[in-house]
Amino acid sequence: MANLKTSPSRSFRIIRSITEFRKYYASLQAGDLVLGLLPLKPGEEIKLVDLVARGVGVFPSALAQLLSRSKAAQAEVLGKFMVPGTRVVYGAPDLAACLASPDFPGQVVCKADKAHLGLGVSLWPDLEALVSLAGVQTLPYPLVIQPLVPEARDLRVVVAGEYVEAYERVNPHSFRKNLYQGGFSRAAELEPKQLDFCRQVMQRGKFPYAVLDLLLTPAGETFLSEIALKGGLKGSRLGQQGFRELAKRLEEECCQTWAGSLKTPA
Repeated sequence: MANLKTSPSRSFRIIRSITEFRKYYASLQAGDLVLGLLPLKPGEEIKLVDLVARGVGVFPSALAQLLSRSKAAQAEVLGKFMVPGTRVVYGAPDLAACLASPDFPGQVVCKADKAHLGLGVSLWPDLEALVSLAGVQTLPYPLVIQPLVPEARDLRVVVAGEYVEAYERVNPHSFRKNLYQGGFSRAAELEPKQLDFCRQVMQRGKFPYAVLDLLLTPAGETFLSEIALKGGLKGSRLGQQGFRELAKRLEEECCQTWAGSLKTPA
């Protein structure tokens, strides 16, 4: 951990690991900086909110880290970028209330909040089938539900600073495109309007870098499926190591900017 000496009476801390974070969390003050994606335990998320309230810098932003951890949070904050009708249901009454909505005329995709690798994604013939299931057993709320977009392409986009890469995930055996679920990948060109879309999503969620999953409809529309600060990059040219190196570079740039701002007289 490095300390930035900016005045005789105050040392500004830069936290670079989860061990340091837990050690110094209670004593962090305005002007301190927490660098890197924090592997918080379930229930610790409130600490990110607390840091922001105290004026402690967080990179990636607290908002981006919270969104990256929760599909429900993404749907709440980034819903305008998603398939129309996407919503979060927090219990059986919320789910039943959706039956009156015209947004669900056919098949429905349901996503568990914190599942990964496509394991928490399910497809239902209609909303009534899902509501009927909720009537006989407790579902793992919150859930994200959205209308199925038939024949949509799945594009994974990697953005880190000036680096941009896209590849398509394809699975002829399932509506789930995840490579873990038996899909395969192929390189894809990212159109300028699609990259602009990604930048808008990242700006709204305050993501300095991201792995985004896009749905491309036959009608030419682009929707956000998910966004995260890390993700499977098996089909990427960059790979996990390359992505981590770019993320680390952005962290160091943030650190230098932060240090400079503390040394600049107000």
